[in-house]
Amino acid sequence: MPPANHSVGLRTVAVLEAAKGILVLLLGVGVLALIHKNLDDVAERLTEILRVNPEGKLSNLFFNAADRATDKTLWVLAIGALVYAAVRFVEAFGLWREREWAQWFALLSGALYLPWELYSLLRHPRPLKWGVVAANAVIVLYMLILRIKAQRRSVRAI
Repeated sequence: MPPANHSVGLRTVAVLEAAKGILVLLLGVGVLALIHKNLDDVAERLTEILRVNPEGKLSNLFFNAADRATDKTLWVLAIGALVYAAVRFVEAFGLWREREWAQWFALLSGALYLPWELYSLLRHPRPLKWGVVAANAVIVLYMLILRIKAQRRSVRAI
């Protein structure tokens, strides 16, 4: 278990992970609300609400997604969101309680996301992507430092 001065850091990461879980859970509920709906109407309304060019890339993305989506794919997306949110909540709980397994999980899952996030950032650099990559890199580095320090403490204790 890490020293008490790491509690704030671990709890901060736990809150971020819980927030990601809540966000994805809300998106999953939103996807469930689309089942049995006319998705072309939904895409048109979304284009109006966001005030995007009806002939632009974003509106085309909405209409293409509406054309391809079926109730089955919406269910799969909603279930995937539920599973992802559950994993984030379990990780957040473990980090809040300063559990070693949660630190390893945060380190490994964050490290797995980094290459994809970097690739996406290099293809389409945006301020939000920079923030996501930076936050993920800081979390991975922080968890790595915690695990290295814990390993050193356990070696000295032997």
